Amino acid sequence: MNAKQILNDNNFIFKKRFGQNFLLDQNVLNNIINTSYITKNTLVIEIGVGAGALTKKLAIKAQNVLGYEIDKTLEKPLEKILKDNDNVEIIYDDFLKRDINQDIKKYNYDKLYVVANLPYYITTPIITKFIEEKVDVEKIIVMVQNEVADRFSARPNSKSYNSLTIFLNYYFDIKKAFTVSKNVFYPKPNVDSAVVVFTKKNKKAFLKNENVFFKLVKDSFSQKRKTLKNNLRNYDLVKINEILAKYNKTINSRAENISIDEFIDVANNLS
Repeated sequence: MNAKQILNDNNFIFKKRFGQNFLLDQNVLNNIINTSYITKNTLVIEIGVGAGALTKKLAIKAQNVLGYEIDKTLEKPLEKILKDNDNVEIIYDDFLKRDINQDIKKYNYDKLYVVANLPYYITTPIITKFIEEKVDVEKIIVMVQNEVADRFSARPNSKSYNSLTIFLNYYFDIKKAFTVSKNVFYPKPNVDSAVVVFTKKNKKAFLKNENVFFKLVKDSFSQKRKTLKNNLRNYDLVKINEILAKYNKTINSRAENISIDEFIDVANNLS
């Protein structure tokens, strides 16, 4: 019996508030698995298990799969869908309220991956949570809204490049793997999606003070169309101009023209 049938038999009702758009297309699911390079010694975290289609494929490749699902009405259908996968545990709770390091304590694994079709409305808080809680994640492979994928993987001088881009790219190498049509979801969302791969940077760039750096970046982008001179009035603009001159830039440049390494150089000279 397929997942759709099991959901129908259990009178499952899709809930907009949870951003439920289930991915059941086998080709796309296989592409995600192939992009993930999961090995047998890997613990995989999946956020938003949905109808368990991705979970089943992850369970074949990984040592263990720890899934989080906020919708408790999926518990019965998922019991049937995943009955043959004894290396899967589902926690029916709000992922953002969980202590991830506590949840994964009992597992033995060499590598920790996150593979998920993320609910669009909480994509950024989910990824940020792994950083803030210092969870040692090797890779994050996630399906997100296409526009968000562009933001995550953006480069300087592009429209999508912003403070979030820099924050995430400080910790990870990020690349957009492939796009996914809205037509392969059930029910169909309004926009296309994309799969993005985050690979942990084993050696992050040297920062004297992370707080100074992230505040500088945030302030630089506070009004995107304005120059650094306008956005950074409370900073030592002479010093900033001095550093930027090395890169043929000035305080009359906009934040979207400044690379992550250039921001790091400025921050280290302000610390």
